[in-house]
Amino acid sequence: MGAPPGYRPSAWVHLLHQLPRADFQLRPVPSGFAPQEQEYQQALLLVAALAGLGLGLSLIFIAVYLIRFCCCRPPEPPGAKSPPPGGGCITWSCIAALLVGCAGIGIGFYGNSETSDGVSQLSSALLHANHTLSAIDHLVLETVERLGEAVRTELTSLEEVLAQRTELVAAARGARRQAEAVTQQLQGLAFWRGVPLSPLQVAEDVSFVEEYRWLAYVLLLLLELLVCLFTLLGLAKQSKWLVIVMAVMSLLVLVLSWGSMGLEAATAVGLSDFCSSPDTYILNLTEEETGLDSDILNYYFLCNQAVSNPFQQRLTLSQRALANIHSQLQGLEREAVPHFPDAQKPLLSLEETLNVTEGNFHQLVALLHCRGLHKDYGAALRGLCEDALEGLLLLLLFSLLSAGALATALCSLPRAWALFPPRNPSALCSGSHPSEPLLHAGLEPGPPPCSFPGGRRRSH
Repeated sequence: MGAPPGYRPSAWVHLLHQLPRADFQLRPVPSGFAPQEQEYQQALLLVAALAGLGLGLSLIFIAVYLIRFCCCRPPEPPGAKSPPPGGGCITWSCIAALLVGCAGIGIGFYGNSETSDGVSQLSSALLHANHTLSAIDHLVLETVERLGEAVRTELTSLEEVLAQRTELVAAARGARRQAEAVTQQLQGLAFWRGVPLSPLQVAEDVSFVEEYRWLAYVLLLLLELLVCLFTLLGLAKQSKWLVIVMAVMSLLVLVLSWGSMGLEAATAVGLSDFCSSPDTYILNLTEEETGLDSDILNYYFLCNQAVSNPFQQRLTLSQRALANIHSQLQGLEREAVPHFPDAQKPLLSLEETLNVTEGNFHQLVALLHCRGLHKDYGAALRGLCEDALEGLLLLLLFSLLSAGALATALCSLPRAWALFPPRNPSALCSGSHPSEPLLHAGLEPGPPPCSFPGGRRRSH
């Protein structure tokens, strides 16, 4: 099948389309897009479940690491004044992980914008297609009503005026038959009238879903950005309570990141299957939803020379009928007006109606050509299969970086927290030296001397 103009499946589509798929019984599933089949649904759910498996493994790893850190630490010797070895490395690794998470947030914002742009392009193409279909229906309805009014009024009046001349009445009745034939042929051109599937409704539904999807991702990105920034602030200020709160929030965002990763992966795989060969699925779905003839759908979705215009015969017959009406009106004007002056007014009105009808007919010929609707179809595919898919892959990269950064931070924060100096003044007076600041390489001065009750300075 011919691809829409300007659309070719990208390398990402080919790569994702080649990935193996399996159902819940791990049986291979064909990669053709078939969302109505249970095996294909299970394959996409299994792709999403891989993110759940990654979440479970990361939580187990974090739990084991924290248990080992809390329960298997060697006791510090009494009176130790130096921080444990490797403390600075742990702190800086936590900072580096948070900075990587911030870079992933930037990628996520860009990916969210790309996805939104692709969906907006899809909605715009649907709206333009709806405008074209509505214009066809409007032109057909207007032309049919205008011709019908001319048949009921001007031609009837003309026949009454020319009643004394049988041959002129026959010519007027011939114009009536031709006008009725044009009306009958034109009514068959409004092929989308009465179809339950509306591109406008589809565009509104897509825009509604996309608005909430975009907002949800913006909130997730802002939440993770706040977590990263406040965690860095807690490390800089050596605030234990802030680090503890951010550790809990990091765990929440970690779960959300893995969940979004599962949705993005399943959506990207399904979208790649659709974009690898969209014509077959779209044709079958549209035929099922609209009940239109397959010849009409093939003409507009494929738009190649191998598929003929299904309306060509109606357009040809209408054009011939309009030409016959025009010639008959000219003959009547030559023959009837000199003998029947009252015939001039209905003839002038009929010629005006015929001119408007011919103008509408030429517009219909242009609108019914497959180029316009096929261009909208190609724009919709490019928006969905290029911009939206690339945005999804960038969001997938964001979720992966976010999950890795937060998991690293959750493992590093307890050890960094242990390096914070004590805040209790009695601890400072007990003889223990506070630890080094986490974000400074230099040493702090020792604690101030403490005074004790009853202590007295001995004079020399």
